[in-house]
Amino acid sequence: MEAPRPAFKCFDDDGRLKRSGTVWTASAHIITAVIGSGVLSLAWAIGQLGWIAGPAVMFLFSFVTYYSSTLLSDCYRTGDPVSGKRNYTYMDAVRSILGGFRFKICGLIQYLNLFGVTIGYTIAASISMMAIKRSNCFHESGGKNPCHMSSNPYMIMFGVTEILLSQIKDFDQIWWLSIVAAIMSFTYSAIGLALGIIQVAANGVVKGSLTGISIGAVTQTQKIWRTFQALGDIAFAYSYSVVLIEIQDTIRSPPAESKTMKNATKISIAVTTTFYLLCGCMGYAAFGDAAPGNLLTGFGFYNPFWLLDVANVAIVIHLVGAYQVFAQPIFAFIEKQAAARFPNNDLVIKEHEIRIPGLKSPYKVNVFRTVYRSGFVVLTTVISMLLPFFNDVVGILGALGFWPLTVYFPVEMYIKQRKVERWSMKWVCLQMLSAGCLMITLVAGVGSIAGVMLDLKVYKPFKSTY
Repeated sequence: MEAPRPAFKCFDDDGRLKRSGTVWTASAHIITAVIGSGVLSLAWAIGQLGWIAGPAVMFLFSFVTYYSSTLLSDCYRTGDPVSGKRNYTYMDAVRSILGGFRFKICGLIQYLNLFGVTIGYTIAASISMMAIKRSNCFHESGGKNPCHMSSNPYMIMFGVTEILLSQIKDFDQIWWLSIVAAIMSFTYSAIGLALGIIQVAANGVVKGSLTGISIGAVTQTQKIWRTFQALGDIAFAYSYSVVLIEIQDTIRSPPAESKTMKNATKISIAVTTTFYLLCGCMGYAAFGDAAPGNLLTGFGFYNPFWLLDVANVAIVIHLVGAYQVFAQPIFAFIEKQAAARFPNNDLVIKEHEIRIPGLKSPYKVNVFRTVYRSGFVVLTTVISMLLPFFNDVVGILGALGFWPLTVYFPVEMYIKQRKVERWSMKWVCLQMLSAGCLMITLVAGVGSIAGVMLDLKVYKPFKSTY
């Protein structure tokens, strides 16, 4: 009898098309996932911590993120690291390794985090849209008009755009979306860095102090809350663990995917930390205690003002797409649950075809999908208008996602996967790392919530003006 023929070389061991990713493509994916709107708040974060603690905390977060990512990369395959069953997403890994109750908790935290990010992106986009309008208004009036305006129309404008885009099924899977996002995020980050360097040169002095913002500029209580909040802002800048397994799923083997991923993580964390330190430190050096929550708004009506407009346009374009990348998994989850619960309900299941001139195939409309997705965007827009505090929201999001998603689940999965013996030296060290990061998450969350409470004392709902 003839021996079975080997599997086709164009397919991997799971029957899917052969993966072709390398250490360099994986590094590029990670850098694209990490560098985003989180970079805008780093100058403010370093401003609260000072020249000693600021960079030190950033190095600490980069080390923790790198180490937990190496643990997570060992969880791409369940069982054997070379031939075990593949996990295609972070949630797949948690389900197959930890299962049960912890899988449900992980899902809840992840979807809450995604929901929060859409709110943060709505606020950030409206700030940039306003900055463009104010800059042009200021220059048209020859500097005589301070151009105060409300952020609400811009949040509504962003919301309407997202309602339209959210009707496109699997919008986050469009192949060119990540390329545009990468170009836009590097554009505004590089402009922010360049303007920071120019501002330092124009000042002729490096501003800031060793211990951060001084008592007097803020009260002692505010100093404590802001220090805690700064931890959340830095944590948010490094939050990419939830997409690491997906990135690893693009890597070819041999060598083992985990080995390639560890090298890619090392390269990408080194690049992003260097970039973050440059952006954060240059922003703090340029503005000192007055470092703004959003770096690009700190340059005011800087000349050439068109350069700031380019940076703000890049932010808006990036966030329009990024909103959908974070919202679409929530849409897919809710719609899947609705279809399972109401399998015979036409409002949930039935697709209505609408022919649109210029399109070959008809556009399919589902009543539940249209209403639910529109309602979701309206809800995030209303919350953004109620709490338009970019820094505070970023701090809360960083705190919410850091310990559970970046540290706790990777540590627990690694312990179970590698059968690390309870009370062994390695087990104790991993648990100490997890406990330490839990403390950071708690103080960052408390500081950010305190920041919201302080802002609410001087803020009237739906009446934010800049």
